[in-house]
Amino acid sequence: MAFNYRESVLEALARHGIRPTAETAPELVHEFLSDLYRFEIRDLRRRMLEGEIRKAEYAGHVDALRERYSLLGLPLRFWTKQPAEVPDDESGA
Repeated sequence: MAFNYRESVLEALARHGIRPTAETAPELVHEFLSDLYRFEIRDLRRRMLEGEIRKAEYAGHVDALRERYSLLGLPLRFWTKQPAEVPDDESGA
């Protein structure tokens, strides 16, 4: 099955170094992006606990991280275009 990712989704993924192909299932990409987010949030917490980030500034760092990973809040059904949204010349017909 081919997946036609929305351009805005591809741009957001590219900011994280993720470049799915038309054969890459959105569920797999979402799982990978979620893993990256968890890694970064754990690293952020480690940095706070080690004193690299002040506790008073931690919430701001978390908010910034959530904003960078805002794509995780978008339901997967909106990551790809529906067949009716694809122009005729791209449908392969």
